[in-house]
Amino acid sequence: MDNKTKAIDTPFEKHDAYGSLSMPIYHTAAYEFNTAVDMADAFTGRVIAPDYSRVMNPTVMYLEDKVKALTNASNVVAFSSGMAAISNTMLAISATGKNIVTSRHMFGNTFSLITQSLKRFGVEARPCDLLNLDEVKSKMDDNTCCIFLEIITNPQMEVANLAELAAIAHEHHVPLVADITVIPFTQFSAKNLGVDIEVVSSTKYLSGGATSLGGLAIDYGTTQGFGHRMKNEMLFNFGAYMTPHVAYMQSLGLETLDARYRVQSQNTLYLAEKLRTLPEVKRVNYVGLPDNPYHAIAKKQYGPTAGAMMTIDLESKEACFSMIDNLKLVRRATNLFDNKTLAIHPASTIFGTFTCEERAAMDVLDTTVRISVGLEDMDDVFSDIKQALKA
Repeated sequence: MDNKTKAIDTPFEKHDAYGSLSMPIYHTAAYEFNTAVDMADAFTGRVIAPDYSRVMNPTVMYLEDKVKALTNASNVVAFSSGMAAISNTMLAISATGKNIVTSRHMFGNTFSLITQSLKRFGVEARPCDLLNLDEVKSKMDDNTCCIFLEIITNPQMEVANLAELAAIAHEHHVPLVADITVIPFTQFSAKNLGVDIEVVSSTKYLSGGATSLGGLAIDYGTTQGFGHRMKNEMLFNFGAYMTPHVAYMQSLGLETLDARYRVQSQNTLYLAEKLRTLPEVKRVNYVGLPDNPYHAIAKKQYGPTAGAMMTIDLESKEACFSMIDNLKLVRRATNLFDNKTLAIHPASTIFGTFTCEERAAMDVLDTTVRISVGLEDMDDVFSDIKQALKA
C-alpha cells in the first residue's frame, strides 16, 4: 500500500461506535475497567489497553500507529514537542559517564540540551565534524552511547553521510540517532540508511500549518531495551506524552502531508533560484540547488526533494534586520514548514543566548536570514523579499 494511502486509511484499532471517519478525540484522563484483573493487566502491560492518558490515549495511539505504518518502525512514541522527543530519547539511551558524539551544527536548543543540560547529569558531549570520519572515529570509545545529528542541519544546511556514520556507530554497538524534521519520513527510509532512532518535531510538516506542538520518537527496534524504556520509564516518569487534541490535529495533518510537502519543496527550489538573481543576496543556501555542495548526497539519501528550509546571506547584520523589518507578506516568526512563509535572523534569536565565539564555532553567521517557505504564490513572496531588500 502506498504511503499516501496509509496516511489516510490506516484503520482504527477498534471500530468507532458511531462510525466516525476521523478518529474521535478521547478527552479523558482515566478509563474504566470491567474487573480488577483487567485493570492489573493494562497497568502492567500484559495487554495493550489505555490505563491513564499520561502514558496511553486512543487518539494519540492512532497517530503513533499511522506513523508506525508509514515508517515500518517497531515502536513510535508521541511527545508534547520536538524537544521533548529529543530530550526523552537522550535520557533513555544515556547515563552518567556516557558520552554523545555529535556536531556543532544543529538547532540551538538541541545543542544546549546535549552540551549543557545533560552535562549536569554527567553525560559528556563530544562535538566534532561529522563529515570527517576519522575525527568521528577518534571521538568514539566504550562509553559512547550514540551518534546524534540532524539530517540537514539548521541553519547551516550541512548533510552528512548517514550510512557511513551508521557503520561507525554500529561498529561500537551504539545507535545512530537522527533528527529528520527537515525532510518528512514519508519521503525516504531512514532505516535503510542505517538510522536506528529517528526524532522529529511533528509541529512542523505534520501539524498542517503550525496548528499544534508535538514530537515523535521512531524506534526501529535495533537498540536493545530502548522501546521498553521509552514506554515504561520515560512516559511514566517524565510525563511528556502528547495530548489527544494535538494528536487529532496532527493525524489530520498527516493526511495532507504529501500534497503540502510536494508544493512547499517545489516552491523552495523556485524561490531559491529567483533570489539568486538579486544583487543584494550574496549567497543562497539550499541543498536542492544542483550546484550546492551537499546536493548529490542529499538527493542520494532523501530523494529528489530537499525540504522547505533555505537561507540567504546579505551584506551585514544590519541589512538582514532591514530586510526583515520591511517585509509585508512574509511573516517575521520562528517555526518551520508553516503554510505561511516565515523569515528569522537565527544569530540574534534562536542562537541569541550563545556568545559570539560559540556562534562562530557553530558557523551561525550574523549575515544569515533563514526562510521557511510556505504555500503562497512564490512570485508574490519573491516580490515581497525584493522590495524589502531595496526599501
